[in-house]
Amino acid sequence: MKFVAPKISNRRLAVRLFTAGERQVRKRHPWVFDQSIESVSHEGAPGDLAVIFDKRREFLAVGLWDPLSPIRIRVIHVGRPRVIDAEFWHEQVTAALRRRDVLRDEHNTTGYRLIHGENDGFPGLVADLYDTTVVIKLYSSAWQPHLTDIVQALVELVGPEVVVIRLGRLAAAQELNGLVDGGTLVGCAPRSAVPFLENGLRFEADVVSGQKTGYFLDQRDNRSRVQQVASDANVLDVFSCTGGFGVYAAAGGARSVTSVDISAAALATARRHMDANATIKGRQRCRYEQVHDDAFSFLETAVASRHSYDIVVIDPPSFAGRQSSVPGALRSYQRLTTLGLKLVADDGMLVQASCSSRVSAEQFVGVVHKGASTAGFTLDDAVVTGHAVDHPIGFPQGEYLKAVFARPRKS
Repeated sequence: MKFVAPKISNRRLAVRLFTAGERQVRKRHPWVFDQSIESVSHEGAPGDLAVIFDKRREFLAVGLWDPLSPIRIRVIHVGRPRVIDAEFWHEQVTAALRRRDVLRDEHNTTGYRLIHGENDGFPGLVADLYDTTVVIKLYSSAWQPHLTDIVQALVELVGPEVVVIRLGRLAAAQELNGLVDGGTLVGCAPRSAVPFLENGLRFEADVVSGQKTGYFLDQRDNRSRVQQVASDANVLDVFSCTGGFGVYAAAGGARSVTSVDISAAALATARRHMDANATIKGRQRCRYEQVHDDAFSFLETAVASRHSYDIVVIDPPSFAGRQSSVPGALRSYQRLTTLGLKLVADDGMLVQASCSSRVSAEQFVGVVHKGASTAGFTLDDAVVTGHAVDHPIGFPQGEYLKAVFARPRKS
């Protein structure tokens, strides 16, 4: 793939915001929406530098101009004026990597997030590591002019053999000077899924065409919690996707794992993950079963058949793609709780997660308890978990992941 980064205009955009927008930037919110802009000196191209001045005409912040998105400016620096060049991006990447020192020092985990978008000062860009492959995903074309500097910093500081580029839906629909989804910026294009380790367990990432960057890394800590309580348990993993929770449960000594997903391709990957860990202690005694079905349909049938499991894991995709979807999402979470708890054996555990930033932790925990009440249970000792160290939270919308671990008690 041949990519020639467009040059940044030497003419900076001068931007002034309405009071509410200025207040948000002072709070270090990384997004400036189009309706927050009071005036702009001229029109710019994606990735041009937009300098935000306050009411006293003093420097407030600088960001990347994004004329093709309602998020018109993606803020990258607040405070004193700063030159945005290769040195700046090198410092930003270095700071992000330092937040992950605990993972970089562990040899049994070779897959984790390197750059978590807005939360690491890179609004609209993420980078994940899978062993010796780095995957960069762009959600905005504004990153084009700066991509070469960021890749260079990652190559110098991380030393990957391969760097793959992935594109979000909005970015993929635009002309990106030769960038294509799944293309290779450094090294040879991967011909198959990339193997990596997570807490000593073997997984693979489809870095070229898989969801996100090839694997869902954010549930690592929650998967580990399941492993710790899975000894001798019969485990149901609903919305199993590529089977991460099931593999951890099996490694923890589970008697059986049942993976349920509507995607045959995801289940095939889950089977490969189980097979890849066949020699790990604990996994050898675990009976593994897959069910290709809609999660709600499966749960209703299982409840009607009076099935029971020691651990029920429910980790659905985001139900709230937009704000108007939140009420429906909350109803779905509540319904999943009600159905899931009816399958939990005495002294068993429900593990239920949400990955929607539009649903707050308070809302999610509230509907889980409401669903428990509907099913005739109370959740006295519920534990709520959040983000792992490689998925830090830097602004309110950055907090998306929450999970409830609860042992239900009959009301």
